[in-house]
This record gives sequence, C-alpha cells and structure tokens, in this order.
Amino acid sequence: MTIWQSIVLGVIQGLTEFLPISSSGHLVLVPTFLNWQIPSEDAFLFDVLVQIATLFAVIIYFWSDLVRIFTGVVKSINNKESWQDEDVRLGWLIIIATIPAGIFGLLFKDIIEASFNSAQAVGVFLIITALLLIAAERIGKSNRDLKQLNWKDALIVGLFQSLATLPGISRSGSTMCGGMVCHLHRKDAAKFSFLMSIPIMLAAGLLESINLLQAPNLNQLLPVFIPGFIASGITGYLSIRWLLKFLTRHRLDYFSVYLIILGMATFVFTRV
Repeated sequence: MTIWQSIVLGVIQGLTEFLPISSSGHLVLVPTFLNWQIPSEDAFLFDVLVQIATLFAVIIYFWSDLVRIFTGVVKSINNKESWQDEDVRLGWLIIIATIPAGIFGLLFKDIIEASFNSAQAVGVFLIITALLLIAAERIGKSNRDLKQLNWKDALIVGLFQSLATLPGISRSGSTMCGGMVCHLHRKDAAKFSFLMSIPIMLAAGLLESINLLQAPNLNQLLPVFIPGFIASGITGYLSIRWLLKFLTRHRLDYFSVYLIILGMATFVFTRV
C-alpha cells in the first residue's frame, strides 16, 4: 500500500462509515475497481486502524452527550429514581440495541468472513441496503423523537444492526432504517444510529487491536497507514455533521439511487 492509497481509502472509510452506503463494501470494492494489489494482511490491518479513527470521530462529535449518558447509566445502577432521566434511559436503550448484533456476529462468524472475499456478494448487499432505505422512507411516519423510543424499538433497531455484519449492508443505513420503521424522525434515527455504533465499534476495535499490535511488520506499515488514519478521522467527523443537517430536509432516496448504481456496476466490473 502507498501513502496515496492510504489517504484515498481513509477518506472513503470516513465518508462511508456514517453515510448509509456501507464502509466495508467500499473498502472491498475500491481496490478491486482500481486494481490495487494490496496484500490481504495489510488491508486487514489498515481497515482496523481506520475504523478506530472513525470511532474517535463519533466519540468526539457526541462527547458531551456521551458523558451525560455514561455518568447517568452508572448512577442508575444504584439509584432507580434516575431511570426517569432522558440520558439514562437513552443509555440503556443503546445497550439493548447492541445485543442482537453481538449475538449474530458470533453465530455466523464464518459466513460473514467468507462474504468479505466476494465482490459480487458485496454488490448484492449494496442493493439490499438500497431497498431497505426505500422501504424505510415509505413505512416510517417520522412522527416520533428519541424521547418516545422504548426498549422494543431499541431491540428492533438492534436487529437491523445485525444485518450490517455483512459487507455491503450499511451499518448506519440499516440502523437508520430500523429507527425510521419505528417512526423516528430521520435526524433522530441517525443520532441513535451513531450513538449505538459506539459500543460495537469499541468492542470490535479492542479485539482487532490485539491482532494489529501483534503484526510483525507494523513498524514498517505505520508511516503509510497514519495519513489514512488522520484522513479517516477528519472525514468521519465532517460526514456526521453534514448528514445530520442533510436529513432535516432530505430523504434517503438519494443514497438508494447511488447504492443501486454501485451494486450494478459491481456485477459489470467483476463478472467472470
């Protein structure tokens, strides 16, 4: 991998992690389309690093919210009265929403890992993401906010997040769809999506960091990877801010069109 490739892939990770168009799918397809011969071991280590960068981005963006939520949840363990607080309730809903994806990932680990090796499988999942976005726009009534979210809604959104363990199924897209199916406003669905991504990204980042630190050639790769890490973090932060503003006035159909075109292009460029 070159520094230029690192920066390009870092920007792509930062954009696609939070826009509903699948970061994992793009990180598989872009090197394929551009015929970049990146060793699989290097690609895996790079993916881990840029995902950590986007984790930092979402934590920084929602830092004040996270502090209130975390301290509230900790206090609520010994103080039942604090459960009436909105931040406490939101914190526990995020925990509930995290459970399904963790279970799904453990049960279908082999199938999920195999799907990362197939560009055409990614193309299929991109189109599925597009269909989910289209369906959510037509099912959702957009008449509820986060204060009205309950544990059943959180579980539904968590089930949608389970789909995002497959490359090409956008995590932000699927969880936004789950929120919209529960009739959340688009912006509230996006905010809950971003907040609930943190526990999953944090757990995955901690586990994968072990492999990253044990890599024998890490010292040689870091000078190339660091520009991509920085690019991913900055782009990720900006994409969160842009999307939350965009969703106050616009539908998700724009992203659906893009995903369908990209999915079809995948079949064209990767056909045998």
